[in-house]
Amino acid sequence: MPLTSPWRADFPALAILESQGQTYLDSAATSQKPQALIDALTGYYTCGTANVHRAQHQPAERATRAFEDSRIKVARWLNAACPTEIVFTRGATEALNLLAYGLEHLITAGDEIVVSALEHHANLLPWQQLAKRRAAKLVVLPLDERGIIDLEAAASLIGPRTRLLAVSQLSNVLGAWQPLAELLPLAKAQGALSVVDGSQGVVHGRHDLQALDCDFYVLSSHKLYGPEGVGALYGRGESLLKLRHWQFGGEMVRVADFQHADFHAAPLGFEAGTPPIGGVIGLGATLDYLSRLDADSIDRHELALHSALRTGLAEREGLRLLGDPQLALASFTVDDVHHGDLAHLLTEQGIAIRSGTHCAQPLMKSLGVEGAIRVSLGLYNDGVDLQRFFEALDQALEMLR
Repeated sequence: MPLTSPWRADFPALAILESQGQTYLDSAATSQKPQALIDALTGYYTCGTANVHRAQHQPAERATRAFEDSRIKVARWLNAACPTEIVFTRGATEALNLLAYGLEHLITAGDEIVVSALEHHANLLPWQQLAKRRAAKLVVLPLDERGIIDLEAAASLIGPRTRLLAVSQLSNVLGAWQPLAELLPLAKAQGALSVVDGSQGVVHGRHDLQALDCDFYVLSSHKLYGPEGVGALYGRGESLLKLRHWQFGGEMVRVADFQHADFHAAPLGFEAGTPPIGGVIGLGATLDYLSRLDADSIDRHELALHSALRTGLAEREGLRLLGDPQLALASFTVDDVHHGDLAHLLTEQGIAIRSGTHCAQPLMKSLGVEGAIRVSLGLYNDGVDLQRFFEALDQALEMLR
């Protein structure tokens, strides 16, 4: 049975890329965009732009209403308790840095910050640097052979000095869901805060953050079929109250004098300056589009597509998967073939994949590899995309061996 995507036509760039001989298999880096997003951005920029939360004129009221409607849509998408639990940022990386600076006052010398061995640099370096600033200890949770956080080890490493646990929901290298339902309670039992990097996980399926019961969750719009330059931070109501302000400027201040200022609470208190208004409105339009799709059909399609990818990779001699990918992507190396050389030959054949360390250098070192090829899938990919990839892969390997 052919693997066809009924949503492919909703993404106009794919037809253009196909006409140029390109096959896009790099959605974990950034996704292609639906027509619904393009229409929303065009409408916003052509019908009159204005700043938000500032003026009473009609364009400003219209922009503010659309901006705040997007906050409601993100809260609904994540099943947050209230839209005020959503803070807009300029990406998941900024959201994580916001947390690292906003929670710094809670970390003292000798405290422990816990991360996992699979983290993207964006969910490692802010905590690493926070630990350095506060003379705290950074504790790294090991992985098992499948690329999943070792829960037994985690239970022994998360202890009374743990103040914060920061882990990814779905690895951008290993494609493995992490056992958050078992892991997060370990931190909560110690009175520690929990941060979940949902940059990859939010793209696949709907996630109930009230049920997940994390303190903070970050996402990046551009991976979720939305525009670049926009992210969102979810914070549970009482957890947001622990944050101190980290950026200062327009609109985040309630009362200002030369020697003193009072600041708004979340969310506005953490959205200093002019936000990415068009991008936030575009994210809302993207969520409207995704909400109209049949979630079960998407899940079945993505699982079938990933199964076909794994089956095809397993048939190639000398190819080694990193971990045991469950969804969305697969990273691999090939015996006696440099990943950069292979990526170059795939690129020459019009195959858009990623090669390198994927912003996870410590993970690559722990796996004993310098880098890897990553194939990542979106809901718009189909069996023809995989066929083109495998044909190009076979030809490239024939040349390199």
